[in-house]
Amino acid sequence: MNPTAQKPSAALLAQMFEPIREDLRLVEREFARHVQSQIAVIPAMGNYIQDSGGKRIRPAVLLMAARMCGSTGDVAALHAAVLEFIHTATLVHDDIIDESDLRRGREAVHSRWGNDVTVLLGDFLYIKSMSLALTQDRLDIIRLLCDVTLRMIEGEIYQLTKNGVVDLTEEEHFDIVRRKTAYLFAGCAKIGGMLGTSTPQQQDALWEYGLNIGMAFQVVDDLLDFTGDEEALGKPIGGDLREGKMTLPVIHLLARSDAETAALIRKIVLERNVSVEEWRDLRAMLAATRSIDYAHTTAVEFVERAKKALHVFPANASRDALMFLPDYVLSRDR
Repeated sequence: MNPTAQKPSAALLAQMFEPIREDLRLVEREFARHVQSQIAVIPAMGNYIQDSGGKRIRPAVLLMAARMCGSTGDVAALHAAVLEFIHTATLVHDDIIDESDLRRGREAVHSRWGNDVTVLLGDFLYIKSMSLALTQDRLDIIRLLCDVTLRMIEGEIYQLTKNGVVDLTEEEHFDIVRRKTAYLFAGCAKIGGMLGTSTPQQQDALWEYGLNIGMAFQVVDDLLDFTGDEEALGKPIGGDLREGKMTLPVIHLLARSDAETAALIRKIVLERNVSVEEWRDLRAMLAATRSIDYAHTTAVEFVERAKKALHVFPANASRDALMFLPDYVLSRDR
């Protein structure tokens, strides 16, 4: 990744989120309120997840898109909470599938409460999200939520069928990313537009905006597995490859590597382990083939597509905030 690339300052990030700060507080309150249950372990787990320090980027996308299209307040916050329930459900299930012990530097939920209870919590969160959405009687939004959720689950299943497949193509990888990550971002942006006053063309543009932010988000995530700081990330670096997941930098490297490099990649994937020396060698090979630069350039291309999609909207402060968000996604270090 280009170390000289300018990162958005903390002050600019705060300024970007300021118009929706109260709406984000409403989202937090909605999440806490609707995760309550007479079964004490459910709110205990829900509160543990809520306190884990996520940046709430997906709710922010929905809230900023809704604000740009003239919708604010309780209705937008409730739908943002719906999307956060769906996202949280995928996280707790993913951590079980990946056997990840850490999430954002803390014990993953399943590590603390066990797989059986955590699977059921994910199910609870999925059903709760749809139950909340139904209170608004917007069949068009519920259809979209169901479609996005199904695509995400399909993406998880598809990724599992490709786990350990070293010869994964770039397009196969992007298909997984679209389903697992990008469609939820796209749904957040489009639903924001649907809550306000927007034309079908503008709603399609918001879908395109969110989709490309989601693609960039995951490519940056792929990069951080090789370039990030373990303490900042809150999880061990190199985890993707050790879990058998081929990501964009490694796919690019493999297409340009010699037999020795290919053998090292296959060994790491097969053994689900990598030594410090092997990791150092792999990092050197990624640098030599400019595979890190290639992945970063790809993320930049997705970011530019996201910004371009917003040109169908008139320039205003809300659009400016949405324009800035892709740059934040590109610059994040965790």
